Amino acid sequence: MSKKQAPSPTSAAILAALADAGVPLAPDELALRLDVKGRARAALDEVVARLHDKGEILANRKGQILLAAKVDVVAGRLEGHPDGYGFLIPDAGSPDVALPAREMHKALHGDRVSVRVTGTDRRGRPEGEIVEVLERAHREVVGRLFEERGVWFVVAENRRIAQDLIVPPDGRAGAKAGDIVVVEIVEYPTAEREPIARVIESLGRATDPGIEIEIALRKHALPFTFSKGAVAQAKRLPGHVLDAERADRADLTALPLVTIDGETAKDFDDAVWCERKGKGFRLVVAIADVSHYVRDGDAIDKDARERATSVYFPRRVIPMLPEALSNELCSLKPEVDRLCMVADMEIAATGEIRRYRFYPAVMHSRARLTYDEVWGWLSDPSTVTGERARALLPHLQALHALYRVLDASRDKRGAIDFDTVELEIEFDTHGKIERIVPAPRNDAHKVIEECMLAANVCAADLLAKAGHPVLYRVHEGPTPEKLELLKSFLAASALSLSGGDSPTAMDYAKLLDRVRDRPDFALLQTVLLRSLQQARYRPDNVGHFGLAYEAYAHFTSPIRRYPDLLVHRAIRAVLAGGRYQPAGTTWPDLGIHCSLAERRADDATRDVVAWLKCFYMQDKVGETFDGTISGVASFGIFVTLDGLNVDGLVHVTDLPRDYFRFDPSRHALAGERSGLVFRLADRVRVRVARVDLEQSRIDFMLGDAESASHPSVSQPLARGDRPQRPRPRK
Repeated sequence: MSKKQAPSPTSAAILAALADAGVPLAPDELALRLDVKGRARAALDEVVARLHDKGEILANRKGQILLAAKVDVVAGRLEGHPDGYGFLIPDAGSPDVALPAREMHKALHGDRVSVRVTGTDRRGRPEGEIVEVLERAHREVVGRLFEERGVWFVVAENRRIAQDLIVPPDGRAGAKAGDIVVVEIVEYPTAEREPIARVIESLGRATDPGIEIEIALRKHALPFTFSKGAVAQAKRLPGHVLDAERADRADLTALPLVTIDGETAKDFDDAVWCERKGKGFRLVVAIADVSHYVRDGDAIDKDARERATSVYFPRRVIPMLPEALSNELCSLKPEVDRLCMVADMEIAATGEIRRYRFYPAVMHSRARLTYDEVWGWLSDPSTVTGERARALLPHLQALHALYRVLDASRDKRGAIDFDTVELEIEFDTHGKIERIVPAPRNDAHKVIEECMLAANVCAADLLAKAGHPVLYRVHEGPTPEKLELLKSFLAASALSLSGGDSPTAMDYAKLLDRVRDRPDFALLQTVLLRSLQQARYRPDNVGHFGLAYEAYAHFTSPIRRYPDLLVHRAIRAVLAGGRYQPAGTTWPDLGIHCSLAERRADDATRDVVAWLKCFYMQDKVGETFDGTISGVASFGIFVTLDGLNVDGLVHVTDLPRDYFRFDPSRHALAGERSGLVFRLADRVRVRVARVDLEQSRIDFMLGDAESASHPSVSQPLARGDRPQRPRPRK
């Protein structure tokens, strides 16, 4: 009979043993103190390795193990700056540690490292030196290939990677100087040497059509090809709803459901129908039943979880699901049967959702309608022609009446409604920006928005009442620090925000209504918006501040958002009296992953749009435009041009000759002698001074002497001319 093996020591036991010793320990000494023998030694070594990777312990030159905390060593992730210096963002949330350029030369932006705090810099911030690289962030880098005096190197597209990557003569793979390439890092940087890399893919020239998207995909590490397993699984999917799949589903094929989307939409994941019921309404929202076809842990699910969201670039979509699902089998196309999950709601004339139920069904969309088409019918019913359109009109009119009820209910509960306008990019036949125009938004858009909000609220309520874990769409109010800054700013404008230390969305909404006719409304709205935190996905429900909902979850877009697919699986489990737990992960980790993936997609899209705007502005150098100050920093002001939504920087050195002081509480740069003040949302006239396509950067200068001649900053325009910021993501 074998002797029972003692369990391997825990991380806590190892750290306690090192602390008790008071001195660095050799691996054998640590094993002796923990009474680890035989085969258990391998398990001990694994735990020690994990602690080392986390930065909690270090090994000195003698190979002895010591506590990182004892030698003022902090673990975290590097944040590089294009000028070469950088910061350590500690894992533990302690203050950032400044790192001079000579230290940043040892590692790359994004790497996890351990840093020893050595003192303070001239600004009084902790300063340190890199002790060890714990985890590399980059194996591949995208950038432009250059040649100087026989030396080939790549300048990374991500300017936070400040080091050039040296490419040996035999590592170019035929790429030419000026090509955009993807390189694989062969040797990482050290204090004495630049990183060495080899070309593994040439994407083309910097001005090739679509190159900006190819760069963004690789720069932000966005998955853009499906795995072999997912491709094979997609090929095995049926082309239509099978008879066996109709069992145990409600038959809604006789219900005249329709989809209402934009002109270019291809993935139709929601259909709606409404009728009056007494003084209230019955609203049916049918959502593509992706969870029927994509099961937890299968090949498509693994790819979908990694992507977590579809990415919508101008003129190109990187879908979360293979097109066999997103554009075909799950898309609620007209005149074909589709499987769906239904939110069936009864809504009172006051806008209150009195009751709801969820159930799987089969549907048959009667039409694929567009926002403009529906709004045209609603605005002038006499223009409706054709038997199909006339049959649909009463249901569309009921939807519009329901929207007015829900919109009034929205105001009553105090949801924040920022006054915003989205912009639309129009392209020429070569794929370059032709013009940037305000995107039309009418009541048809708002009808669908309110229907989706109602379904999402019911989904969250169902799961909350069932006690089933899920990812809620959480939006928190201002942090104490941001709230204090907001109150100080409002006080300077003789305003106050009600609600004390815990303001509600209603308090924000009331203040917005109060200042809507003031000449500084754009400034006040911008400051209020920026005081709020970003929405994210979390399993702990703390409500949605901006929408003034106690519980809110994303249910209506499972084709393009992974959290919605998780909500569908959870609802399916609740309806069956079971419980759903995603395989191989936890709900908190899923929330973090989905939130980061959403940010990653937003950043990539922003990069592409910025590049396209720079390309568009290349031939406008020297031209003058009116704009709004959209950002203020110690080094200058950012200006957004009217009608174009193109952003650029007026550097502080290009402001009138003076010493300008940055006042973060006022969101302003103020001149010491001139009294000239540049504030967030102020109007300015600027001249395009320089367009840098490589860095996607536009530099402005103040347009004329008059525009900088007095503290109010340039000729104010009428309020109706003020451009608005994009609608915040919900």
